[in-house]
Amino acid sequence: MLANEPALQVVKRTRRQVPTWYNVLFTLLGVLWLIISFYPVLYMLMTSLRSQNGYLVGIPWLPPLHPTFGNYATVIQAGFAHYFLNSVIVSVTSVVLIVGCSVLSAYVIVRTKNKVVRFIFNLFLVGLALPIQAAIIPIYIIITKMGLYDTLIGMILPSVAFGLPLTLLILVNFVRDIPSELYESMGLDGASDFQVMRSLVLPLAMPALISVSIYDFVQAWNNFLFPLVLTQSDSSRVMPMAIVSFQGQYTMNVPVTMAAVMLSALPLILAYIFGRRYLLGGLLAGFGK
Repeated sequence: MLANEPALQVVKRTRRQVPTWYNVLFTLLGVLWLIISFYPVLYMLMTSLRSQNGYLVGIPWLPPLHPTFGNYATVIQAGFAHYFLNSVIVSVTSVVLIVGCSVLSAYVIVRTKNKVVRFIFNLFLVGLALPIQAAIIPIYIIITKMGLYDTLIGMILPSVAFGLPLTLLILVNFVRDIPSELYESMGLDGASDFQVMRSLVLPLAMPALISVSIYDFVQAWNNFLFPLVLTQSDSSRVMPMAIVSFQGQYTMNVPVTMAAVMLSALPLILAYIFGRRYLLGGLLAGFGK
């Protein structure tokens, strides 16, 4: 490069050195990956809109010529509305308890500097290394002794216990990254801890709160082991167990089974669509320092 060559010309020349085929190739690979990732969802949707006869004689990878919503009516008539409501109650309650307890604990851990609080925080993190399968027998005994077997709250409490460690870790790192000057400024103004939480921590931590809420909701909604071990009656059945039972009744009717799976996956798809902006940024938040 010449000493007197303008910097703008150097930048333009550097940009021209990037081959066009390079960008085109990565664009095509990205589109291909999108098609591969999204096609299973599209296949479920198309199959759920077919009749049984249309599924057997039609082309499975093309949209149905005569779509029908009769499969969804069959699923709803089989009691899926009740199972869906049970899943909503378990998942939403678990998320509220996990996020509520975690954000309060994160504030205390960040603002309190003593060994006891640090020990309690490290004790919570031990839960990250404890697999659910290893603790399922003690959980079953505890829930049975408490008289909560075959109840929704019997599934909520273990979900909260296993959701707290990761959520607390993420929120602690995020709250810790809030500049200490802001805490000190509000303290000089005479703000209480509740006012600091409401006016400072919650607004700034909102991306992380949304991301962990989506993550915890997906984990609670898809949990299969707790409903399998801790419930047995239809009144406490949630969507994962309902789909397994439904698939056994309609093994040969694939469109009806796909309609049930599509209804079960719909809340998760909507959660990712509306929360995708916050999910990645929130999960990575707090780890930059």
